[in-house]
Amino acid sequence: MKQSQNVVIKGTKDGLTLQLNDKCAYNELIEELTEKLDAVTKKDEDALIKVTVQTGNRYVTEEEKEELRQLIRQRRHLVVEDIRSNVLTIDEAVQWKEENEIVSYAGRIRSGQVLEVPGDLLLIGDVNPGGTVMAGGSIFVMGALKGMAHAGCYGNDSAVISAAKMMPSQLRISGHLTRSPDRYDEEEITESECAFINEAQQLVIDRLQVLKYLRPDLSTFKGGF
Repeated sequence: MKQSQNVVIKGTKDGLTLQLNDKCAYNELIEELTEKLDAVTKKDEDALIKVTVQTGNRYVTEEEKEELRQLIRQRRHLVVEDIRSNVLTIDEAVQWKEENEIVSYAGRIRSGQVLEVPGDLLLIGDVNPGGTVMAGGSIFVMGALKGMAHAGCYGNDSAVISAAKMMPSQLRISGHLTRSPDRYDEEEITESECAFINEAQQLVIDRLQVLKYLRPDLSTFKGGF
């Protein structure tokens, strides 16, 4: 009789990966998972082993996830690190869309006003002193940035901030920040600039042209002439 392969256990440098068949019945999966976990945990282990569960294209409810966690935790040396699925719920799909789309806004952000978006922000206008723009992704200001800008505000270090006139009171990208000099000479600002986190984990400001080399993923145009 052919041995069932509803559960494949692989050892990695980070621990164990459990690959679960997404086409078999759920009760068959649990039965085989129990047998194989018993087989790999017979020996006495002193160190904790991290376990990542991959469910493939199977939709797993929160109750089933908890059942999987409890089953693995019964082996006292196994710790569930993550349960991953290729299936997105509607809420997760909506969240992903919001975090990856560019929101455009035409207008001036005045003192005391805060504009926040979950993804990238394209502002066609100025940010006045005392105004604030925040984005989960990058911020592109097609005007003068004289207030505060916080890009990658949910922890994205790859986010950038660009402005036609970079004159901020404060710049933040993820957990990094830089303050402005005491004053700017607006007439001396002749080209667009951008702010980003460099390899030394410092927030720096440079010419806008460097972005195509530092963040090539910002460009998705694949056409030509």
